[in-house]
Amino acid sequence: MNRARWLAAAVLAVVLGAVTYRLFLHSSAPPTPAVVTPSMDVHAAISTTLDARIARLLRDRSNGDRSHRPRLIALTFDDGPYPVTTPLLLARLHDLRVPATFFLIGRDALEFPELTRRIEQSGNEIGNHTYSHPDLDKLSPPRVAFELKKGRDVLRSFVKDPAVDLFFRPPHGRYTEATLRTAQQLHYDTILWNDDPGDWRSLPADTLAEHVKAHATAPEILLLHSGNLATIAMLPELVVWFESSGYKFVTVSDLMKSATTTEINHPLRQPV
Repeated sequence: MNRARWLAAAVLAVVLGAVTYRLFLHSSAPPTPAVVTPSMDVHAAISTTLDARIARLLRDRSNGDRSHRPRLIALTFDDGPYPVTTPLLLARLHDLRVPATFFLIGRDALEFPELTRRIEQSGNEIGNHTYSHPDLDKLSPPRVAFELKKGRDVLRSFVKDPAVDLFFRPPHGRYTEATLRTAQQLHYDTILWNDDPGDWRSLPADTLAEHVKAHATAPEILLLHSGNLATIAMLPELVVWFESSGYKFVTVSDLMKSATTTEINHPLRQPV
């Protein structure tokens, strides 16, 4: 083999090695889009197979200029409603004059219907977090559909918010391709997140706030939980910081209207 061919082979090996590294980096963990719409190809979005990884690699290279993404943040609160922490959270959001999207459990809404109504009456949005909060990745598609439909029907009986029929979040963020396809068949956008500061653990408010600020993206869906006092305590600092950085707080509905799915799933991922 002459020198030119040897160099060409060496370059090709380096390129193939780099592509392979990118394709199989963290191969044990599927990618997590922030939003999965009914029109998206679920396999291409989350699968770890080679064809899906190649498609994502090509897509990510074609995302274009990401330097001017909309500075919008949607606060989302999972679980509940709860008789003590949810009213405290609603009061805090009212004082801060920011809206939020609550993903409620149907079974808990049945227990506290007046509190469910108060969430809507306070200007917040309500999405579907299933009826009984199971691990959906362990359920068959018919059981997933049952959880979504029953959770939706319970929430519909208390509130008029159209988001109940539009937005779904899987409990614990656990799902499979079949889970997402079932949600698509029911015309749901599956709403995940851009950042999870871990407030479902016992973390102090300042630790949560520092995490959120360090991982801020534009745009952003922030995962939080309704039953955590530390989360409520950190909100004033967080709202001041984001607003001073030029952000606007919006519901998930408003975020979906103002930013594209590509922008939400591929935000500007750097401290801002």
